[in-house]
Amino acid sequence: MEKFTADVIKIIESIPSGNVMTYGQIAKCAGNPRGARQVSRILHSMSKKHNLPWHRVINAEGKITIRDEEMAQVQKMSLEAEGIVFPNGYQIDLDKYQHRI
Repeated sequence: MEKFTADVIKIIESIPSGNVMTYGQIAKCAGNPRGARQVSRILHSMSKKHNLPWHRVINAEGKITIRDEEMAQVQKMSLEAEGIVFPNGYQIDLDKYQHRI
């Protein structure tokens, strides 16, 4: 496994319940500020294998970006179960919920 991939997995595993991080934020913390799409691919391919809290990763605008409506609803409900509030449909207040490392 490449270092970037391993670092991304560790970062995602470290996101506490009730908090989120953005794809770009994770990429930057893992050493590749332009690697947001790589983070997305890692989540897609390794979430089950590593039991990652994939639902805690959102875009830089605080929005859920999953195109599949059913999975977007699963992500939203998972975050709501952790106490995150969505005042604007599928968007949260990053100032309130974003985890910083």
